[in-house]
Amino acid sequence: MRSFGTPITLDEMEALGRAAIATLPATFREQMGDVVFTVEDFADEETLRELGMENPFELTGVYEGHALTERSIEMSGNLPTRIRLFRRPILDEWAERGDETLEHLVRHVVIHEIGHHFGLSDADMHALEDMTGD
Repeated sequence: MRSFGTPITLDEMEALGRAAIATLPATFREQMGDVVFTVEDFADEETLRELGMENPFELTGVYEGHALTERSIEMSGNLPTRIRLFRRPILDEWAERGDETLEHLVRHVVIHEIGHHFGLSDADMHALEDMTGD
């Protein structure tokens, strides 16, 4: 019989996300700058509304800010750039998939959101993920 432990905490998932960031090539890590990285249980109602989503389980992560390729001096008063992961939807997706480690899924979500920071295409995000693979 399989025994189950307690679900991963917010802090533990944040540690997985930061470990994923640490696997990025140095050129990417150096250009992350002051991006704020956080993990929450779910996206708030305002974020879901802005994205046109109703079900909070559909959003595993979000990038908030302007890609480096779109920044200008006029943006100096904006809120800080953030990457937010959402623990419960990630755990739900992981349980539904059943074919990968939680670390792999968290790394996938983190790299996708970092890709938005750098203005990468989906193909570039997949290539970056392959570079940092298990």
